[in-house]
Amino acid sequence: MKVHFGTDHAGFELKEYLREELAKDGYEVVDHGVYEYDPLDDYPAPCIACAQAVVDTPGSLGVVIGGSGNGEQISANKVKGIRAILAWNEDTAQLGREHNNANVISIGARQHTKEEALHLVKLFLETPFSGNERHQRRINQIADYEDKR
Repeated sequence: MKVHFGTDHAGFELKEYLREELAKDGYEVVDHGVYEYDPLDDYPAPCIACAQAVVDTPGSLGVVIGGSGNGEQISANKVKGIRAILAWNEDTAQLGREHNNANVISIGARQHTKEEALHLVKLFLETPFSGNERHQRRINQIADYEDKR
C-alpha cells in the first residue's frame, strides 16, 4: 500500500521515524514535505499535497503530522474527497476507518511518543472500512454536500 506523508517542523522528526518504520513493514512511503527542519515553516502546503496525492492515487492512504495535528487535519480536509481524522487513541484510529472510511490520519507529534504514534498509524492503515450501509449512507451525504457547495 502507498502511504503519503505531509508535515511541518513540529512533526518532522516523527514523520522521519514513521516513514522508516512503515517502509520496513513493506509500505511504499511518499514524502510531500517538509524535507528539513525549519521552525518557521507552514503546514498547509505539505498537508494539502499529501491529501491531494491520496485522492489522485486510489487505494492509498495519508498521514499528516504536526504539533497537535489539528491544523494538519483541517488542511487535509480542504481537499475534495478527503476524510481526515485526528487520532489520539486506538478507538479514534480504528473507528475513523471502520465507520468513516477515513483516508488520512492526523497525529499530534507533541501528544504521543514515537511508539504510540506508530501504533495508531498502523491501526489506521490495517483497519478496513466496515462497508456497513448506515456508515456508507453518511459518507455519501458528506460527499453530496461537498459536490454541491
